[in-house]
Amino acid sequence: MKTNPRPQRGPLRRPARRALLVVHVVGAAGWLGLTLGLLALGVTAATTSSAAAVDASVRAMKLFADWLLIPAGLLTFTSGLVLSLGTPWGLARHRWVWTKFWLTLATLTATVLALRPGVNAAVTAVTAGGPLPDAGDVLMGPVVSLSAYVFMTVISVLKPWGLTRRGRRLRATARRPVTPVRPADYPGGSIVPVAGE
Repeated sequence: MKTNPRPQRGPLRRPARRALLVVHVVGAAGWLGLTLGLLALGVTAATTSSAAAVDASVRAMKLFADWLLIPAGLLTFTSGLVLSLGTPWGLARHRWVWTKFWLTLATLTATVLALRPGVNAAVTAVTAGGPLPDAGDVLMGPVVSLSAYVFMTVISVLKPWGLTRRGRRLRATARRPVTPVRPADYPGGSIVPVAGE
């Protein structure tokens, strides 16, 4: 016996949704892993007494920051945005999705405007033969980013806080019963409302 297929939810079909979810999770896991690697390299640079280890650590951090972090962050941000817009979760319907959107945007911006310049300043100083100028340049960015990514992972799993104001309004609108329009409700039996009604 042939059964009807399950109805699709949201504008994205199920295979596209699943593929996009895999891309999003892989991008986010990569971004989290890169940040953990940056933190390990930053701790090494800040705590070792070996000039060669400091030099190798900050150069590796520069490689991560210049070539890997931005693509991983953009992949995560873009795939998350498309998923939220293409599924019933919506972008501004649930507080946890809305929070993830703004935190991802903030950490991506901080990567470009703060983390990369800090790492580049450290590389410039160490390459010139000087000591690491400030351990904060190589530690604070990864610590803040890693904290944000772990927090976003937790709220992705737990989905706390419920609906936003917009989400509650949309849900109430969807539940409102639709009153059928009958021709008898209008003068002359027309279903087109007369001016002034």
